[in-house]
Amino acid sequence: MAQSISLSLPQSPTSSTGVSVKIVALFKTLGTLTLLLIALPFNALIVLISLLWGILRSPFTKKAVVAAHPQTILVSGAKMTKALQLARSFHAAGHRVILIEGHKYWLSGHRFSKAVSRFYTVPAPQSDPEGYIQALVEIVKKEKVDVYVPVCSPVASYYDSLAKPALSEYCEVFHFDPDITKMLDDKFAFTDRARSLGLSVPKSFKITDPQQVINFDFSQETRKYILKSIDYDSVRRLNLTKLPCDTPEETAAFVNSLPISAEKPWIMQEFIPGIELCTHSTVRDGELRLHCCSNSSAFQINYENVENPQIREWVQHFVKSLRLTGQVSFDFIQAEDGTVYAIECNPRTHSAITMFYNHPGVADAYLGKTSLAAPLEPLASSKPTYFLYHEIWRLTGIRSWKQLQTSVNTLVRGTDAIYSVDDPIPFLTLHHWQIPLLLLKNLQQLKGWVKIDFNIGKLVELGGD
Repeated sequence: MAQSISLSLPQSPTSSTGVSVKIVALFKTLGTLTLLLIALPFNALIVLISLLWGILRSPFTKKAVVAAHPQTILVSGAKMTKALQLARSFHAAGHRVILIEGHKYWLSGHRFSKAVSRFYTVPAPQSDPEGYIQALVEIVKKEKVDVYVPVCSPVASYYDSLAKPALSEYCEVFHFDPDITKMLDDKFAFTDRARSLGLSVPKSFKITDPQQVINFDFSQETRKYILKSIDYDSVRRLNLTKLPCDTPEETAAFVNSLPISAEKPWIMQEFIPGIELCTHSTVRDGELRLHCCSNSSAFQINYENVENPQIREWVQHFVKSLRLTGQVSFDFIQAEDGTVYAIECNPRTHSAITMFYNHPGVADAYLGKTSLAAPLEPLASSKPTYFLYHEIWRLTGIRSWKQLQTSVNTLVRGTDAIYSVDDPIPFLTLHHWQIPLLLLKNLQQLKGWVKIDFNIGKLVELGGD
């Protein structure tokens, strides 16, 4: 399920030819760069005022926290907001943070955070797995890292598991072993394992050939089904076409349009109407140490903590049964009868971690070895988190007074997930350094893009990472 924020512009109906695609890409990219340029002075002024305010109040603020046992923490995923949030949480607790990212994202705006001591880039693991592991080992040895906390992309999570044996000689790796990561990341294998533990999941079928769906007897089913790629697909994951379609011919046409094969299997999963929710959980030796839950959607854009005991109990049962250590996030549907169904699992950090922006206990939840009386949850005083540039873009789609009230209420009640008055520079460098440079690179190739993901800090491109 989506964990991202976007800025997207309408697609041209003439983009079916190569020439028109390049024309659309040209104007779309130039238009977006122009909008970001217009916003730059306002953003820069906000950051300048924040920096001056920090200087003025520095004599009256408490000195930086010094941890009883300060550690050096290596955090990956520097392009993403969730990595910035964890870096800030570790830094606030008195630890030293090293941030890393793939070479493609050397332009990470979060590297300029005051929470970051050093920044490195590493090879892309999918193209150079040995080089990736070696680079991690060299950084861990050079910086004397105590704990590695991966903030993985969907692709990198398995490679971080493969790197665990080599890294464990020098530091603790707060991540799962390869077999666990592979199972959790496989939508079908995960639902199979959860079902074996007596936990509620939708009915699911592994699909390796379109004909399996075309020949499926939907007349025996009480609910519709949806198809999802088992491998991460940044674009098609938003396609929730219900099966069967109105006619067998439409069903066959839709299924045949998808890249389904034995090498790239899909899952056909029962579609259960209800409320969508997402979670983030930090676990150690099967103990749920940090947990949050938020309403969700097919395209995640805002986070506000929701108390849901059924989901917390589901997660506790699952992580305890497998004695997991690491970060894990789940997507749930709560049906009308109250039953919660886990529809998929991601063995990595969820952007919902931004709800812990003002919680002083995050570092201990990750690093502490003493059991907690109860898992940490966002503070009652914490505000819902959003991404300002996305919310501003949303205003262009408002067509009613009620929609305007909703947007204004979101801005007033919540807080930007990136901006911090004590650490304002990433708010400037993400929007006016990282994203513009990615757009300029895309402009050179004119291959186009689907969305700008401010949360994950990238352009969503067909066939992209």
